[in-house]
Order: sequence, then C-alpha cells, then structure tokens
Amino acid sequence: MTRLEEEVEARRRFGGARVARLASVARDGSPHIVPVTFALDGDGTVWWAVDDKPKRTRALARLSNIATEPRVSLLVDHYDDDWSALWWVRADGVASVLRPGPDAERGLSLLAQRYAPYREARPSGPVVRVEVERWRWWSAVRSASS
Repeated sequence: MTRLEEEVEARRRFGGARVARLASVARDGSPHIVPVTFALDGDGTVWWAVDDKPKRTRALARLSNIATEPRVSLLVDHYDDDWSALWWVRADGVASVLRPGPDAERGLSLLAQRYAPYREARPSGPVVRVEVERWRWWSAVRSASS
C-alpha cells in the first residue's frame, strides 16, 4: 500500500466508527480522555459537540483544556477476539471551540446526518472543529503484511 492509500484507508476506518476518544491536555499537563460522537468532514476536519446528556457541570474540562492547549488527538479502534482483526486510527490536530454561526451549523448538520438523537434535538452546547494535521494508524493485517 502506498502512503496515500494508507491515509485513505485510515480515514475510511475512522469515519466509519461510531465513537472516538478525545484526548486533551489539562492545564497541569495531565491527560484527559473522554468519548465523543463525531463527524468526519472531507479528508481532515472532525466535528463534535457538547450534547444535552446529563453532566455534572457545563464548564467541561475538555473545553477549558482546548482553550489552554488546542492540540488534541482523537482515537477510534476495533477490538475482536480474533486478534488478526484488530486496528486503531488516531487523528492528531488542532481544536477550535466555535461560536454560533455558519461553521457551527455545518458541524451540527453533519452530526445530525450521522446520529438520530441529533436529528431529533440538536446539541445546545458548543461545537468543536478539529483540523487534522496527521493521521496515524495500525492494523494487525497491515502489520503482518508489512
């Protein structure tokens, strides 16, 4: 597989996943990881939003982390008891918390296309755009054939 073909495959696997783990860095340098629903837009923009599920606070650590350090990673993976089917994809990029407007609406529309609950009630929290700078991935099949 060429490098371009590998990136296409990584984005295909990433885009097909239903949930990602968002990794951000807290002000004190400690890692912070939470699951997020997301939409992949084109080759390198990932959207997610703070939805209305019950939360202890609306002042979420993931948002304050992004304000302090906008570099984030999003990880999707596939587990199977057949370890030859294992894979993961990581998207490293720069996150922006958006104000209401056309950009945020684009993200909400893409999220609503992917997730039925968002079609019924769009998230009221901030929309976040991640501009992916680098794709990394691994699969047991790729590793075995490399």
